[in-house]
Amino acid sequence: MSLKWIDSLELAIALDEAHPEADPGHLNFVDLRNMILALDEFDDDPAHCGERILEAVILAWIDERG
Repeated sequence: MSLKWIDSLELAIALDEAHPEADPGHLNFVDLRNMILALDEFDDDPAHCGERILEAVILAWIDERG
């Protein structure tokens, strides 16, 4: 399965599995973007990323952690 920028929940789950030590509430957008781009499952154009997308991923990740 390939992940795209629009897959905020799936990206959050993949990030949580890849980085269980990370605190999504304290990540900056640059680090978050780099973490997403490093995911093996990620397959989208890096240029199509913006603040709204990254914010949605962070919020989904925080919610996923409960």
